Amino acid sequence: MRILHTSDWHVGVTMKGRSRLDEQRAVFRQIVEIAKTEAVDLVIVAGDLFDTASPSSEAQKLLTGALSALHGTGAEVVVIAGNHDNGRALDALRDWAHAAGIHLRGSLGKATDHIVTGTTASGERWKVAALPFIAQRHAVRAAELFELGAAGAEATYADHLRRLVAALTHGFTAEEVNLFCGHLTVVGGKVGGGEREVHTVADYAVPAAIFPASTNYVALGHLHKAQKIEGPCTIRYSGGPIAVDFGEEDHTPSVTIVEVTADTPALTRTIPLTEAVPLKTVRGTLEELRKTEVDQRAWLRVFVTEPARAGLRGEVADLFERAVQIHIDPILRAEERKPRQRRAGRSPGELFGAYLTENGYDDPAVARLFAELYEDTQTVAEEA
Repeated sequence: MRILHTSDWHVGVTMKGRSRLDEQRAVFRQIVEIAKTEAVDLVIVAGDLFDTASPSSEAQKLLTGALSALHGTGAEVVVIAGNHDNGRALDALRDWAHAAGIHLRGSLGKATDHIVTGTTASGERWKVAALPFIAQRHAVRAAELFELGAAGAEATYADHLRRLVAALTHGFTAEEVNLFCGHLTVVGGKVGGGEREVHTVADYAVPAAIFPASTNYVALGHLHKAQKIEGPCTIRYSGGPIAVDFGEEDHTPSVTIVEVTADTPALTRTIPLTEAVPLKTVRGTLEELRKTEVDQRAWLRVFVTEPARAGLRGEVADLFERAVQIHIDPILRAEERKPRQRRAGRSPGELFGAYLTENGYDDPAVARLFAELYEDTQTVAEEA
């Protein structure tokens, strides 16, 4: 069978307040075309469907439309919630998802509720153990729902996950393609840059050994960098379809195509998503930036390497319409830095002037403005 593995859609994410829904819409159209071209039997979306737990109506409409379009290619679709999602709110969509032929798992239920089965058009039987994100505070509750009994007060998050995975995979047999879908951090994985740090630190990391060798493919979400994880079976993060912040600007957004049968190893390959808008960082003086050629589609982070002055940020914004971050970052060599001068006995104007000099500001207009504002405050104080 052939699988399209994707994750971390973050529908509704913005770039410094600017909507990216049009970009995401174009990316999802490309994913749908890939699913058609590759004639995939199954699409797995491994969590973080939305960027926030309270997505806008436009984001919800885009998500449901994309999932419906993927099912419209003839593929089965399995979807789980991630740490950015409101699992219970997603579960409210399960009636719609079921009617649309989409297998959606937002929050935890009984272990049997997280097993999805099917058969491809060619007769290949498959089974997916679909586990949405589990916060540490819910790990014990998950074990209770799975009827696993107490694990002991000293049990770690990894201990709980090991037991949950074992409960979900114990029914795997050699006669069908065994798949696991989860949203979690596996030891050895490299973060992409835009993940929620509290959910990727060591306390949330689980060893790859929790997945049994009987699993033909483990489809993971949560880490935004596409990568393979070494373990007893084929384990992979698909990475996200767009870079969500500048920590991910070197990534190539993609989806993973998996070809596997019940008795052959999973073969994977990535397909880049060319509709994803790149994120780029540029640096230089204003004059150097004027000569810099940039991708007109890209979101830009700009570092201006010259002393700050009034109006400089505006000139850079005029130069790059898609600059969403502008940092005034003068290069000051250590030998050019002067020792701080004494402050005792100096006027506020002198102190402010010294501050500007020490920090590389050279704009008389700013000093004059400070003097006017300071005079106004003193006048008000005297009148009071």
